Parts: sequence; structure tokens; C-alpha cells
Amino acid sequence: MTGYLGDVAALARKDLLVELRTRDTVPAMLLFVVAALVVFHFALPAESSRLAASGMLWIALLFTALLALVRAFVGERDQGTLDGLILAPCDRSAIWLGKTLSVLAFLLFAEVVALPAFALFYEDVTWELVAGVALANVGIAAVGTLLGAMAAAARARELLLPLLFLPVAIPLVVGGVGATVADDPGRYLAFLA
Repeated sequence: MTGYLGDVAALARKDLLVELRTRDTVPAMLLFVVAALVVFHFALPAESSRLAASGMLWIALLFTALLALVRAFVGERDQGTLDGLILAPCDRSAIWLGKTLSVLAFLLFAEVVALPAFALFYEDVTWELVAGVALANVGIAAVGTLLGAMAAAARARELLLPLLFLPVAIPLVVGGVGATVADDPGRYLAFLA
């Protein structure tokens, strides 16, 4: 694979291999999402509505995604290789797409654990929920990676990224919760798409 797609694949593979070796991001994401679901399970009354349970799931997923997004450019920033990436003879959008794919993979790892935990604590996982999570993942990874790249240059990136990302993520959460609990989930899935 050469050219643009080769650059994207190489960058995504690099991020996944670094995570496999260091195990910094994914274990923290898994621990956070499961801990959040456990806390929400004991905080919500037993007769809580499906809407409340779905809302709690989406809050847990959104903040778990923030963990991945904050960590997306940390290696490059700390090692001083961000300038090398920018100077590399590849399209800068390949850097964004490679990072987006690796963040998307991290989110999928977290949700492979989160959705069964949600089913255990609250209710069955429906196809609408899985479709909503999959579509929202693409939006979270794409927009979050772009904002993460902008925040990586700031000293207070851990504070700046949530301030930039959370208002932009509101439509994703609305679409995800709507796809999970609405009578007509197709409308919300189309909105997410």
C-alpha cells in the first residue's frame, strides 16, 4: 500500500502498536467506563427509566472517549515528534485520518466491554443502540481528533479539549440517546449518519 492510504495505515498502525506496548490508554478507558456504569447502577433507583439508563451509558461513553482523545497526541507532544509528523512528506489529512482510525479502534475496545456491562446492569443491548454507538463513534473520533490536535499545542490541553469537544458532541449524544430510546430510531440513526 503506497501513497495516501499507505500513510494513513502506517500512522494508525504506529498508534495501535505503541498502545499495545505501553498499555496507557485502553486500560484507563476500560476501567473508567466500567466504573462509571457501576456507579450509575447503584446511584439510579431500581425502577429508573430506560431513558435515564441510556443517558448514563452515553455519558460514560462520552467521557471515556475524552480519555482517548486527550491521549491521542500525548506521545508525539512529549517525545517531540509532532513537528516530525508535520514535516513528513505526507498529506496532513493523512495524519488526522490515521489518528482518527486509532481513536476509533480504542473506542471500539472500550465499547466491547461497556455494552455487555450495560446489558448486565440495565437492559438488553438492542441493534439500535449498537448502530447508534457505531455511528457516534465515527463522529466522536473524527471531530475529537481534530480538536485534540488543536489542543495538543496548548499547555492546558486536558482542560481545553473538553471545553472544545463537549459542546460539539451534544448532537452526537442527542442522536445516540434518541436512537436508543425513541419509538422511531431510524430518524436518529439518519441524523447521526
